[in-house]
Amino acid sequence: MDESPLLVACLCAQWCTSCLAYREVFDSVASAHRDIRFRWVDIEDEAALVDDVDVENFPTILIGDTLPRFFGTILPQPEVLTRLIAAHRDAPPANTDDDISALLARLRD
Repeated sequence: MDESPLLVACLCAQWCTSCLAYREVFDSVASAHRDIRFRWVDIEDEAALVDDVDVENFPTILIGDTLPRFFGTILPQPEVLTRLIAAHRDAPPANTDDDISALLARLRD
C-alpha cells in the first residue's frame, strides 16, 4: 500500500470523450502534487474494484485518506481539481455511504 496520506482518484470510462480529454488535465495536476497519490480508474475495466458505487457522471473524483473527504462530479478543468484538493486536503470526512468508503480502501491497497 502507498503510504501517501491522501488519494485522489478519477472514476471515468474509456468511451467517454470528456474523460479522454480530462486524462491530460488529471495527469498534469498529479505531476504538480507529488505528495499525493493519484489513481485513474476506468469504471468498466475495473468494475470489480468499483463494485456497488454508482458513478452517474464524469469525471467523478474521490478524495480521501483513511476516510472519504469528497466524492462527486467536477468540471474537467485543472484549476477546479487543484482547488478541490486544497479544500479537502485537511477537511473532515465527508458524509458518504459505506460503498464509497470501501472503494477508497480498495484503491489504497
